[in-house]
Amino acid sequence: MQDIAAQLHAWHAARRPFALATVVRASGSAPREPGAALAVDADGEAVGSISGGCVEGAVYALCEEALASGVPVLEHFGYSDEDAFAVGLTCGGSLDVLVQPVLGPAPGLDAALAALVSGTPVALARVIDGPSALLGGTLAVTAGTAHGSLPLPHAVGEVRAMLAAGRTGLLRLGDATLFVDSHVPPPRMLVFGAIDFAAAVARVGAFLGYRVTVCDARPVFATRRRFPDADEVVVDWPHRYLDSQAGQLDARTVLCVLTHDARFDLPLLERALRLPVAYVGAMGSRRTHHDRLAHLREAGLTPAELSRLHSPIGLDLGARTPEETAVAIAAEIIAHTHGGTHLPLTTTEGPIHHAGRP
Repeated sequence: MQDIAAQLHAWHAARRPFALATVVRASGSAPREPGAALAVDADGEAVGSISGGCVEGAVYALCEEALASGVPVLEHFGYSDEDAFAVGLTCGGSLDVLVQPVLGPAPGLDAALAALVSGTPVALARVIDGPSALLGGTLAVTAGTAHGSLPLPHAVGEVRAMLAAGRTGLLRLGDATLFVDSHVPPPRMLVFGAIDFAAAVARVGAFLGYRVTVCDARPVFATRRRFPDADEVVVDWPHRYLDSQAGQLDARTVLCVLTHDARFDLPLLERALRLPVAYVGAMGSRRTHHDRLAHLREAGLTPAELSRLHSPIGLDLGARTPEETAVAIAAEIIAHTHGGTHLPLTTTEGPIHHAGRP
């Protein structure tokens, strides 16, 4: 919904009725993840997408019906359905789509749209299943505020916890099921070592949607000109910079240590492996890796902490160039983030898309 928030906010401010369709469940090889949204206004104008084209026509019609009836609807689209081919969802996956008419004041949705437009982290919770009196209930939660009416115990606290974790998904509270759509700043990628491999990693990190920082203690190498794709370039000792950022890192943050120098690597890794981040990878040969582990053990790191280190960094793609190496590193980060097998899809069975790590 982030992509269409400005348009929806303008429609709502102008008291222009619209229906908002949101993917609330996806399984198998579904084309879009939960949170994807499509909206249709009273004049038939559509913005957004919920399936990359597969079921747009059917969902557009549901939006028109919801605008006419004023009643929200939860619709299932799946390959096993008799009409699956008719609506175009032939990818083998399934989608549950919530269609919610917005015909008048909607404090929860309005607050969420205002937060999205201003860049404020926000979670929008909507009841998709449960007692009829709760259906259509909406709650918008930020770090310090809550808007909307949802008479469920602990709703604000549970939704705020999902926002803090950057999680979008289903939340069960009593007899009700809520879809919580969290919108938070992009995840961070910290790249340590201002080398040519780092430039390629920064480029692929930006492409994947990370906010990329390149850090190196050597000012002659850590320059904006050498790293145009990074959001920021920092001249500082890596471990000192990491210490300064510790309170701003979260479970989505990834760290790529590419310095090739024990003076920089060891103090940095000693700290990084104790932080609650998503991924820590370090470049170097297997011999370098074993030497690192020995030093880190001497520094007091536990086996569990050492097991978090991805080294040598990246998947075995046969990469040689900086660009190929960056792809190998990105592939490992993606697989680790979403619980991938690291294997070719031709050798695996089951869903192509993984649910991801909790």
